[in-house]
Amino acid sequence: MDSKILTTLEYSKIIDRLKAHAATSLGKSKVEALFPETDLEQVKQLLQLTDEAYAADRLKGAAPFGGIFDLSSSLHRARIHATLNASELMEVASTSRGSRRVKRFIEQVNEEHPIPSLLTYAEQISEHRELEEEILACIDEQGEVMDSASNELAAIRRELRGGEARIREKLETMIRSSSVQKMLQESIITLRNDRFVIPVKAEYRSSFGGIVHDQSGSGATLFIEPEVIVAMNNRLRELRVQEIREIEKILQRLTALVSDCVEDFLYDQDLIGHIDFTFAKARLAHAQRAIMPKMNDRGYMKLKRGRHPLLDPKKVVPLDLELGNQYHSIIVTGPNTGGKTVSLKTVGLLSLMAMSGLFVPADEGSQLCVFDAIFADIGDEQSIEQSLSTFSSHMTNIIRILEQMTSKSLVLLDELGAGTDPSEGSALAIAILEHIHAKECRVIATTHYSELKAYAFNRKGVINASMEFDIATLSPTYRLLVGVPGRSNAFAIAERLGLSTAIIERAKGEVSEEDTKVENMIASLEEHRLSAESDREIAEKLRLQMEQQRIKHEQELARFAEQKEKLLEKAQADADAAVSKARKEAEQIITDLRKLAMDEAASIKEHKLIEAKRRLDEARPELKMKPRPPRDGKKQKLSAGDEVKVYSLNSKGHIVELHGEEATVQLGIMKMKVKLDDLELLQAKSQQPVQQQKQAASLKRTKDDTVRMELDLRGESLEEAIIEVDRFLDESYLAGMGQVYIIHGKGTGILRAGIQQYLQRHSLVKSYRTGNYGEGGNGVTVAELK
Repeated sequence: MDSKILTTLEYSKIIDRLKAHAATSLGKSKVEALFPETDLEQVKQLLQLTDEAYAADRLKGAAPFGGIFDLSSSLHRARIHATLNASELMEVASTSRGSRRVKRFIEQVNEEHPIPSLLTYAEQISEHRELEEEILACIDEQGEVMDSASNELAAIRRELRGGEARIREKLETMIRSSSVQKMLQESIITLRNDRFVIPVKAEYRSSFGGIVHDQSGSGATLFIEPEVIVAMNNRLRELRVQEIREIEKILQRLTALVSDCVEDFLYDQDLIGHIDFTFAKARLAHAQRAIMPKMNDRGYMKLKRGRHPLLDPKKVVPLDLELGNQYHSIIVTGPNTGGKTVSLKTVGLLSLMAMSGLFVPADEGSQLCVFDAIFADIGDEQSIEQSLSTFSSHMTNIIRILEQMTSKSLVLLDELGAGTDPSEGSALAIAILEHIHAKECRVIATTHYSELKAYAFNRKGVINASMEFDIATLSPTYRLLVGVPGRSNAFAIAERLGLSTAIIERAKGEVSEEDTKVENMIASLEEHRLSAESDREIAEKLRLQMEQQRIKHEQELARFAEQKEKLLEKAQADADAAVSKARKEAEQIITDLRKLAMDEAASIKEHKLIEAKRRLDEARPELKMKPRPPRDGKKQKLSAGDEVKVYSLNSKGHIVELHGEEATVQLGIMKMKVKLDDLELLQAKSQQPVQQQKQAASLKRTKDDTVRMELDLRGESLEEAIIEVDRFLDESYLAGMGQVYIIHGKGTGILRAGIQQYLQRHSLVKSYRTGNYGEGGNGVTVAELK
């Protein structure tokens, strides 16, 4: 890739923005070395790394790159056995610890969200905990060697501190003496050349013994080391020399440990630089609201709302463009300052970014191509020194492009053929485009020549495009319209600016009839395009609304199905509990009856007891979820009296009456309104057989003002009667009856006693009594319900 192209497309500015997101100097070095790749697999790997870092940054925030330094210089010195100072050793320990934090961070992210490529880098980072601990045990955070670094150093520093204390004590005693105070400029103790001294007035030099180490600027003060502490200062000097030697030994020992790990640290630095560089790309993608484009090497490009990354995102106009499928060349026409050059630069720069493993500011679904080279002739590069005109400069550039381009290159040409005679320039532009097209090279060219509109219109694989211009406001909209050639707006602009109508009409007369037809054709195309675009926007809004309604409907259906399932499960559980309770009570009754039969020598056959228990087991309700069968499209003809099935309740009933799209259905003792769509006709009224009256116990209901109900059990055995009474009481309670009559006859009294004993413990019965005169006397039991 020619570096001149990178400059033309302002690739370096992207590098500068990327560098600002790097957290370490190692990462910044990797950014500075970034260059577009021309191998598809390599580009995909780079984008995959960026995508993983993007996910990690989104899930866990910024990676912990704090405390990592560039150790290259220190490591090379350690390799040749030069002693590292305390600060350099602390940087080694800090970098080792920081690298380990980065490694743990990536491993933790990988546990939640797989990032295999980044994990491969992180797993290769070596760990040197022992070296870190050894350095941190000897050097503090300020880069000073601590007393604990060795026993010898600790002893030397103890003696040093003791000696300094003794000297200060000696001097403090001296300067407090009245005889000495008059000779001092100030009553202070200070240091000169690492030796303790006191400030003495110059006139007392002869009477004050000791060594002069310095004097003030005016000469009025002499800094003298009194004779009494000379020996003590000498001892401090010796101790300081010993301290320096001991520190040197400690640093040499630690440096030797570092030199054993030089290769590991150098390799770790390279890994950390790559990881930081990758996270910098992710942070740039966040800042630019960029996406990972799909990549190919087929010369196919599809940008969806692509945006120039260096322009203000609030003002930039998105670019929609497709190249390399039905057409390989795009000829862009339109007015100056309309955005043609920005469009060219956007295509070129986004391609370079994708080839560098960077996300691009565009919408999802965008695709870009890995080109073997990108060539651009953009801007006026005339040179006074080289005596090159604008035309010559462009031609020199284009000749170089034509010599170097291949079928896998992208060529961007701005104002092709400009700077010379229009007729010759347009002919030359067509010839150049034809040559590039024959090479199957992808090309986007901008021009003012109307002849190129006709060329693009008639040539297979070439398409017109234009920059939209708003005649009403006399300003460009900066939108690229692919498939529509640009119009010449000179007459319209001149008229709006106030040019005489006569002059404009005269100018129009000078335009050839063919050119006028072309302009009219373009105007018609643009009108149809605007209409189609408006229709498309309306259709898109309707589609989005329908999609939202569909999603909402599906959610409501799912919620309804879930609620229905829960209700059915609860009903099943309630039914199981009720049947279980009834079964226990029935078994208790059967036991009592057997005992009663034995006591009174009554004859109750065993097979009847078994039959009663079997019927009780069969009475357990089964709630099954049956899928609603699809309708055959024919509308059912329903009428009052028809037997139907209610899908939503999975129950059968009879239609009482119809009203509109609903029907009132009798379901047992309940009536409810149901949508006709929720009903299935089981049997029409005309096809229902006349029901025969039940021979056994019958349930007789009479409805009047007092709502009385009777149950006739005469002739029934006690077991059958108990079952009928239980059903009768349930139905009467649900119907809201307050009082019911159970007819059992007088007979031997066994049926009356058994029924009244059952009523005594029934949960729905509040009280009972034998019938009064006129109610049946001892042959009837009256039960009051709760």
